[in-house]
Amino acid sequence: MSDRTKKLGKIDREYVWHPFTQMKEYEEQEPIVVEGGEGVYLYDTEGRKYIDGVSSLWVNIHGHKVPEIDNAIKNQIDKLGHSTLLGVTNPPAAELAKELIGICPPGLKKVFYSGDGASAVEVAIKMAFQYWQHKGKPDKAKFVYLENGYHGDTLGAVSVGGIELFHSTFKPLLFETYRAPSYYCYRCPLGKTYPSCEIACAKEVEKILEKHHEEICAVILEPYVQAAGGMIVAPEGYVKIVREYCHKYDVLMILDEVATGFGRTGKMFACEHDGVTPDIMVLGKGLTGGYLPLSATITTQKVYDAFLGEYEEFKTFFHGHSYAGNPISCAASLGNLEVFRKHNTLENLHVKIDYFEEELKEFEGLKHVGNVRNKGLMAGIELVEDKETKKPFPLERKIGWEVAENAMQHEVLIRPLGNVVVLMPPIGIPMEDLKKLLKVTYKAVKEATES
Repeated sequence: MSDRTKKLGKIDREYVWHPFTQMKEYEEQEPIVVEGGEGVYLYDTEGRKYIDGVSSLWVNIHGHKVPEIDNAIKNQIDKLGHSTLLGVTNPPAAELAKELIGICPPGLKKVFYSGDGASAVEVAIKMAFQYWQHKGKPDKAKFVYLENGYHGDTLGAVSVGGIELFHSTFKPLLFETYRAPSYYCYRCPLGKTYPSCEIACAKEVEKILEKHHEEICAVILEPYVQAAGGMIVAPEGYVKIVREYCHKYDVLMILDEVATGFGRTGKMFACEHDGVTPDIMVLGKGLTGGYLPLSATITTQKVYDAFLGEYEEFKTFFHGHSYAGNPISCAASLGNLEVFRKHNTLENLHVKIDYFEEELKEFEGLKHVGNVRNKGLMAGIELVEDKETKKPFPLERKIGWEVAENAMQHEVLIRPLGNVVVLMPPIGIPMEDLKKLLKVTYKAVKEATES
């Protein structure tokens, strides 16, 4: 190890507190110091390269050093670094909003900018709450969310989050909500089997709405894939059924597309698989192609119109972020969308998805792989100690991390979610690198679980 790497590692361990990281363990190791990237590869200070198997925490879309995004950022830097969006605008923010509406599900009309996915979820929660205040129904103030759901780490987002490991510590700080079962077919919380269950988990949402709709303002969920929950994939039609229940009981639907948006599932947005338009849609992560912080909360005209009024009526949405609509971030996002158009990204994606799904079937033959699930290029490989009983590996076994360590030795960086090995490469990944990612992961799982 070079002196430079040792120096950077020492500085890092002395001063940086890393997210979702047990620092006691981290401080006992020499960290990987990533200093470069090109295509789907990351490069460390030792000159080693790794396939970015989880898209730098699910944000990178086309790869690193993408010319269209690089140039968009460089051109904008020569013009303007930042200007507030409070009462004024800037060209990239305006142009991006128009382009986003052009690719969003029909009926979405207005774009509100923030800095990250959790912030955009906070916006959606406050908008939904205030919408009903303006509509003269102040009792409609609670939310329905799903078990295993994840919408970020701010307190509002945690209030509608369903991952006990992440969220239980903060319960005393949270507002009251209604919790519906996850669409987790492999470990069905209702003890049923798909498809004979007829998507009973969706029916549980209706039961809550039927009983409490007069006090519920919105249902919030991740369409088709509960990403942080373990890459849990919904049965086909689930989102559409819940959309119909929201119409029936007059509550808003918030779809969190932070992880699933921008081609991850094979369509630009996951809700398109069911032909659904939510009342509010949340975007983040891949919005700038994985370059810069930017998120958006996108609403229908109906939601937007409820906030219009005279100055003295105080119907204004009193919420905003200092860097909302930052022109450099918006320019990066415009570059991201240019790549989609220029390279026919979505049209070319299905060949990769077909190959991905076919190769994932091979994992099912491994002794300790209980379930393999995917939607598009989002996949979860759930490892179990006993395949017949679905008994999970004990937490202290850290089996997911052992797989990740094995993969790293073969130039692949992945990050597990407990016993679930996550694969979520950039959708721009070349076929030869996709093949390598799958081959290395298969070997890493086999070595960790069967040796």
